[in-house]
Amino acid sequence: MMRLRQIALVTDELRDVEREICSQLGLEVCYRDPGLSYFGLRHGLYAIGDQLLEVVAPIKPNTTAGRFLERRGGDGGYMVLLQTNDLERHKARVEAEGIRIVHDGEVNERGTSIHGIHLHPKDVGGAILSLDQADPPESWLWAGHDWQYHSLGGVVTRIVAIDIQAVDPQAMAERWAMAVGQPAKDGVIELDDARIHFVPATDGRGDGLAAADLVATDRTRAGETLEIGGFQFKLV
Repeated sequence: MMRLRQIALVTDELRDVEREICSQLGLEVCYRDPGLSYFGLRHGLYAIGDQLLEVVAPIKPNTTAGRFLERRGGDGGYMVLLQTNDLERHKARVEAEGIRIVHDGEVNERGTSIHGIHLHPKDVGGAILSLDQADPPESWLWAGHDWQYHSLGGVVTRIVAIDIQAVDPQAMAERWAMAVGQPAKDGVIELDDARIHFVPATDGRGDGLAAADLVATDRTRAGETLEIGGFQFKLV
């Protein structure tokens, strides 16, 4: 199994972006992890079906998120979290491919656990890529225990695709295919529940996570694009 479980954006000002997410996408905050302050960040998580959208903002100098903002010239996509049911196999595979692991974390609470590895962005490109295994699979401790209660479907119900823009989309697709362990065909990696599209960078901001396709509850809104936090949410 390899599915899209969470995407993250980064911003200078969490409150403004959060207000837009809640008003335009019909979502609400499902979790805030106080432990993120250890990494010099504040954040908010928002449930879309059983997937998660996150927005992080640096609160201290010299954070990875802060450097990301500087490098890309402002707010935008930051991170992609994929869920697998065999993390140890994928961990051994990426290490054998020479892809560095920059963070290896695990949480166990009340009979529920999650274990994730962050791959070095210089080895993958475009965004920080995390491979994660949750037990039970429907849980997601990065969002606490109660996030499902806050999953609202009034505007959007699911994330079905993401766009990674790149100066060289083919090369980026090949690097991600190696990291994910899935082939890239015609600039697309097919996951179990979503697609990763690799597209040309045309906005002058270079490589990065640029957009997501969200299923619209109101089908008449399909085709709309919402610009929030330097990121495109395309309703489909």
